[in-house]
Amino acid sequence: MHDITLQLVRTLIEQQFPQWARLPIMRWSILRWIEGDPVSSTTVEPNALAADLARFLVALQSLNAQDGPAPGAHNFQRGGALAVYDEQTRRAIETLAREINAARATEIWDAALARSWDRAPVWIHGDVAAGNLLVKNGRLHAVIDFGCCAVGDPACDLVAAWTLFEDGSAGIFRRDLRLDAATWQLAHGWALWKALITLVDPLQQQGPAVDRTRALIAKILR
Repeated sequence: MHDITLQLVRTLIEQQFPQWARLPIMRWSILRWIEGDPVSSTTVEPNALAADLARFLVALQSLNAQDGPAPGAHNFQRGGALAVYDEQTRRAIETLAREINAARATEIWDAALARSWDRAPVWIHGDVAAGNLLVKNGRLHAVIDFGCCAVGDPACDLVAAWTLFEDGSAGIFRRDLRLDAATWQLAHGWALWKALITLVDPLQQQGPAVDRTRALIAKILR
């Protein structure tokens, strides 16, 4: 049996998929199977999920972040400065001005840009989405897909307050994370950015996903 090396992978790609031979090779991991069903495909009690997810994020943020990777292109700048998406977000607001409250969206965005994380960087997951949360026996069992992790501002991990939870469970999530109002304003901006660019993406403009994104934006703009 051969050791799986980058050179072996490159050789196999060149032989079997020559059209991709010039693309960079990304590193990957093969891990053991983790039992559980994604939150996106199962029913879970939202208050329990909110408390469990907050507990996970508190634990993640408490880890030593001294040698962790900085945010960058590899994780779409999550954990970095929200201002990197200023032009893209304002363009999306302008594009959607006839179907959203553009003034409210701009207000939320400007408030988020006025804030910054002024403490030591902490570990972030970078993609706290329903498909990356596994539930077993009605409780959060595992968090997967750390491909966007970095050390920086944790606000991007807080978007679950809008994307996963409603008023009561969102309140539990906020309470248990014990973060200040400025960080939540930043999180509000991250949630708005992602929802807006999803709605203006031509590939996302068909099917039930569009209605879900519109409903999410309405929630964010409340």
